[in-house]
Formats: sequence, structure tokens, C-alpha cells
Amino acid sequence: MSDDARSAAATVAGPAGANPILVEVTRGPMVESRHRGSAVVVDTRGKVVAAWGNHDRPVYPRSAVKPLQAIPLVETGAAAAFGLGDSEIALACASHGGEPRHVATVTAWLQNIGRGIGDLECGPQWPSHEDSAHALAAAGEAPTAVHNNCSGKHAGFLATAVHMGEETGGYVRIEHPVQQRILGTLEAMCGLDLSEAPRGIDGCAIPTIAIPLENLAYGMAGFGAPDEFSPGRADACRRIAAAMAAEPFMVAGTDRYCTAVMRVTGHAALVKTGAEGVFCAALPELGLGAALKCDDGTKRAAEVMMSAVLRQLGVLTAEMEAALADWITLPVTNRNGARVGEARATPAFKS
Repeated sequence: MSDDARSAAATVAGPAGANPILVEVTRGPMVESRHRGSAVVVDTRGKVVAAWGNHDRPVYPRSAVKPLQAIPLVETGAAAAFGLGDSEIALACASHGGEPRHVATVTAWLQNIGRGIGDLECGPQWPSHEDSAHALAAAGEAPTAVHNNCSGKHAGFLATAVHMGEETGGYVRIEHPVQQRILGTLEAMCGLDLSEAPRGIDGCAIPTIAIPLENLAYGMAGFGAPDEFSPGRADACRRIAAAMAAEPFMVAGTDRYCTAVMRVTGHAALVKTGAEGVFCAALPELGLGAALKCDDGTKRAAEVMMSAVLRQLGVLTAEMEAALADWITLPVTNRNGARVGEARATPAFKS
């Protein structure tokens, strides 16, 4: 049997009920690793347009729902009251790399609302951007909460609490008005009651609430095409979407998937990664939303999966595909930088 035939067979083989193998990783002539997962595309009416695997199973969306979590920042009037621009609003949606521009913008934002780094409750984190982490260490400094990849989101939470006249301490707790506002927003956007949904604590200390991929995709569809919402909600969604498209660097950073895709696609594909192999996307021009999860939580596979979804939906032009070639088929390199394999979508995405 040829390697391609084995690959095709592998996408449907496995235990009963298992998700299909959507990504395979090669080394030389052989497939070395395989990743199962699920993905779904939904329109603004809740109709499933395309699906792969089990999309009804609840998942923790982690950071993939940050654009939805940012809605109260704009909807309450906090963003306007503090004169926040595209950079800050994009950072409210970000899982940034802790690069100098990210850190400086969050620091200035905190000063603008009369708060400081000590008011952030996300915890310290070394920058995920390697050069920035090395520079911090070389300067003999330790990371603080402002370097946390979620510090922009937390600055948004603080800004909303300050604007609403609420106590800022403990804003990460589920009972705090900030989190209650977000809970209500997620319920309305995703179209389900989350009062009994499983809850965990995210890496940045806020609640993360389990939501099926289908509902996440529905929420992102509405975010990207909010014409049916109230004027305040629709304006908030459009403002956040415009900021992400205008400042893709702020959403992630150097050599990061979300930034790379939005730099190429602009407003056509607003993509957002989350931990443990979750991704969400709003596709405003098509009136669609997408959500996916790589079962084993692998980032590389989730990125390849999202690229495959965008290709299947016709979001990427030939020029866009050329510009994103190394994100569509992810090179596997050795320590010398030589390409020795690739992570690629399987034929399951063509079925």
C-alpha cells in the first residue's frame, strides 16, 4: 500500500466514535505522527455548513474566545471613556508574545486608567517571544504580570471595572461583575445556557467555561457579522473586529500564526488561538464562524487544521496561499534549519 493510501485509511480508522486524523507529520518518506481532531463551520443562523469529527462535545475554549470576552470593554463604554485605540482593543483579544511593544502598550494603558502592574491578577510569565525573554534575562530582570500573554485582556477587565465604578480586586472570580458580564455575553453570543456547564480555571486565573465547538463557531459567526444584534452589541463587535484587522501584531506577535494570517487576509479571516489545540475564527465576508480542537492539544496541528478550514471555505486566494505557504504546510526542521519533514492536513479535509 502506498503512503498516501495509508494516510487516507488512517483518517477514518480508529476506535468507534474517535475523531478523524486531520493532520499528519512526516519525516523523510514516512508519516511519523498523526493528530486527531474536530472542526465545525456555522453560519449566523446556527446552520452547520461544514464539519469534521465530533463538534458537539464541550471543550474549554481558553484564549480562543478573547474577542467575545472583549465585547463588554466596548459595549459598556469603557473603551471610549479611556480613549482606547486599535492597539489596546486588539491587545484585549491577544495572546501576545510579551514583546516590547506589547509590554509598553499595556503599561501605558494601566497608567491611563489609574492602575498599575500590581493590579493585574493574571500572574507573571516569561515572554513567549524568545528574543524578548533573553533580553529580559540579560538585563537581570524577572518577568511580571505585564509580560503575561493575557495582560491585555486583563487590562481590559480592569478598565471595564474602573469605568463601571466596581471594585477591581478579585476581578478574576466568577462572581465578580466583570466575569458575570462576560458569562452573559458568552451565553448570548454562543446561544446556550452556561449555568451548569463545566468550569475550570484558565492559566491566567479567570474562569474557563466548557462550550461545544458548534456553539463557539456560532458565536464567532455573529461576532463577524453582527447585523442582527442590538446597535450597541453590533457596534462593539465591529469595533473589536476592526482593531484586530488593523493591529494583527498586537493579537499575537512576531512569527505567530494569528498575526501572520490576519496580516495577509485582513478583515476576511479574524483568527484566534487558544491553549490545548483550540482555535476560533470569524469570517465576516462569508457570514461564518469556525471552531476546532486538536484532540491532543498540539499547537502545530491546530494551526494546520485552521489553515485547512480556511482553504476549504475558499477564504484564501492564490496570493494569500502563497504568502501563508509555511503555515498551511508547516515545515519540520532540524537544528541546522534544514527541512526534514512537514505537518500537513490529511485528505479528511477534502471529504
